[in-house]
Amino acid sequence: MNSLALINEFLGQPPNASSHGYQIDHILEFCHWFMAALFVGWSAFFIFVLIRFRKRVHPGADHLGVRSGISTHLEFSVVLIEAVLLLGFAIPLWAKRVNQFPPGKDALVVHVVAQQFNFNYHLPGPDGQFGRRDVGFVSNSNPLGLDPNDPAGKDDIVTSGELHVPVNRPMVAELSSKDVIHDYFVPAMRIGGDAIPGSLIPIWFTPVKTGSYEVICAQLCGLGHYGMKGTLVVDTPQDYQAWLKERAELSGTQTAPPPPTQRPAGEPPIGPTPGTIPPPGAAKPPNPGEQPHPPGGAPQQSQQNPPQPGSSPSPQL
Repeated sequence: MNSLALINEFLGQPPNASSHGYQIDHILEFCHWFMAALFVGWSAFFIFVLIRFRKRVHPGADHLGVRSGISTHLEFSVVLIEAVLLLGFAIPLWAKRVNQFPPGKDALVVHVVAQQFNFNYHLPGPDGQFGRRDVGFVSNSNPLGLDPNDPAGKDDIVTSGELHVPVNRPMVAELSSKDVIHDYFVPAMRIGGDAIPGSLIPIWFTPVKTGSYEVICAQLCGLGHYGMKGTLVVDTPQDYQAWLKERAELSGTQTAPPPPTQRPAGEPPIGPTPGTIPPPGAAKPPNPGEQPHPPGGAPQQSQQNPPQPGSSPSPQL
């Protein structure tokens, strides 16, 4: 790390772990040093003005202002430097990230589906095909709604919160959302992108260092936004294959969720929730501790105590 990059470390930026990150770091270094120079320069000029034009020395205001053109030259220089940063560095780097994607056969393609407040990952199996997803199959055990009847999805891998990727292999993350707008941001990889419901937004990067890196949501998405975090683990090729095998075994032991019309075992039948108030005009539900009343118009028979054994009726006189 050169001395100019120390300002990024001082401001809390994590070390770079991607192949393109050094380009972004150079832009940030220049911007930070340029902003620091402007801050020192304008602060010094402000202090000079406070002392030079204090009221005790100049009791009368001069409404003509500055007569020299130095301020105009300074402002033009600032605009020129910012234009060079934008047109010469930022836009070309952005165009390369959105236009020059790696070939599909070389890259690892992962579907990243955000939701409040977690990131879900969908990886294809050995066949390289993603299974069909439908909102009608979404459940607690099937958060992405994989179609259990689609043969292409039988070997797919679905994980939540943590994703493993191999080192030195391009990764394409296709971002989407189930509810609101999120932002998938990996600071160490110098990459991020919005996850928008109904859209599939691709981003890509190539990790060059093994290790665990934090994934955060960089878009305010609700009350639990502060806790929407995850982990990106960059493995060696051998460790990555071992992780794939482990996830495939776990996926094989999971059973498919029941159809929407079938109640899972152990759950009560469909009916009114206990304690709810019936709608007006509905029949009153029977009380378990109360005996049923006979239908209207039927005479009620009075209950008489049976005669005690050994007793005889008294004679009538």
